[in-house]
Amino acid sequence: MTALLAVIACAFAVFLLVHPRVAPGIKVVFFTAPPVAGVVWLLVEVYERQLTAAVVVAVFVVVLVALTGLLGHPRLPIWPKVVVFVTVPVAAMAWLLVVTADDTIKDPGEDPCSMYYGGVGVSKPFPPQAYCRYDDGTTHALASGAQFVFWSCFAVSLALLSVGLWQVVRDPRTFLRQFRFELKLTEGA
Repeated sequence: MTALLAVIACAFAVFLLVHPRVAPGIKVVFFTAPPVAGVVWLLVEVYERQLTAAVVVAVFVVVLVALTGLLGHPRLPIWPKVVVFVTVPVAAMAWLLVVTADDTIKDPGEDPCSMYYGGVGVSKPFPPQAYCRYDDGTTHALASGAQFVFWSCFAVSLALLSVGLWQVVRDPRTFLRQFRFELKLTEGA
């Protein structure tokens, strides 16, 4: 049953992507809001972090405006628009790899720091870091490659989303145009 629902959801997502009458802004909201809503739900219900959830929602609104402005930029080629949709999920996955590298959730003694290095695992969500701390105060970095991928994708995404935000500030109609559909007819018809 779950597989059937997943197939139906994927088919609906593909339908929305290719349907010309659905406004691009609606498509962006449809594809970006569910993961953010899941994170906000986890922060509020599971971790009881209402302030952090409010910050996530505020950042999401700014990113949504910037992304919509980037997609509506009239002179920007298609490749930077595609790059944002690649770098953001890659940055999210790299972040997840970094903050879970110490595996502090596992039973004591089974995480990589205590098993292989004889230390205690420490992870920080932002800036994402994971390392083993020893009794003498020294540290051993974990997931440094994933950290590099995160910062590279974060910098590229931030630069491109800044272009989109500047476009919306410069021309607010760009943002509004992305939320209405226009039926484009050819002149010869």
